[in-house]
Amino acid sequence: MATTMLRAGPAFAPPVPAAPQRAAAAAALGTPLLQVDGVSLEYRTRERVVRATHRVSFDMHEADRFVLLGPSGCGKSTLLKAIGGFIRPVEGEIRLDARTVSAPGPDRIVVFQEFDQLPPWKTVHQNVMFPLLASRTLGRKEAAERALHCLDKVGLARFADAHPHQLSGGMKQRVAIARALAMQPRVLLMDEPFAALDALTRRKMQEELLALWDEVRFTLLFVTHSIEEALVVGNRIALLSPHPGRMRAEINSHGFTLDSLGGSAFQAAVQRIHRMLFEEEGVGA
Repeated sequence: MATTMLRAGPAFAPPVPAAPQRAAAAAALGTPLLQVDGVSLEYRTRERVVRATHRVSFDMHEADRFVLLGPSGCGKSTLLKAIGGFIRPVEGEIRLDARTVSAPGPDRIVVFQEFDQLPPWKTVHQNVMFPLLASRTLGRKEAAERALHCLDKVGLARFADAHPHQLSGGMKQRVAIARALAMQPRVLLMDEPFAALDALTRRKMQEELLALWDEVRFTLLFVTHSIEEALVVGNRIALLSPHPGRMRAEINSHGFTLDSLGGSAFQAAVQRIHRMLFEEEGVGA
């Protein structure tokens, strides 16, 4: 597996060996917040046991926007669920703050792509308050105040008394993001959260997510199968090979923004990543 930097310029830097670069980054940034170390994941069907990922390794640091990118069936969503504590690795280990992840917890909150993740009988305000109260993180008064604050951050404070059926798909996702951020997790996990949205709403949600990150600087693990989305949302991208998912390469993509879409450097990056994802042999060593 190689680490590659994609720059928003006319040419790509050549692949750089992963180990020296990771050592330098570790020295500069300290102990990683999240460590995925040689993780293999499996699930059982009626006929056989299927390996979803094979010995995947990467580190995340505070305020990273780390993207898991790969084709359908490469195990990226399964890996996110394992980091969330819902699936145990058959090999390797996941560590958060140097402690092994063995179960779900409020330090990792997941935002899914489905619009029905909000209880329909609760108002928007009550939906954001709910995990704060259920986990006994805050009392009712403090939970109400924090929920309103987070709704304001995503531009939905004036819809606090509305119910989910009164909201558009994009608004429901903003409520889900507000609910997750209200818990102040160590890592926000997003599993293709904008995949079901139309193109215009998806672009708007990407803009809002990045603006929110600029303000709050939360740590984000984001799953997508869109190369374009990965380049603009992430500052680092892990490329997973087709089934079973293996780490094919790691990309530094902080040079691209939403304004880069359509540019020649951006399109060249998209084409190169496509080749890296689907070539039969691994990239680098």
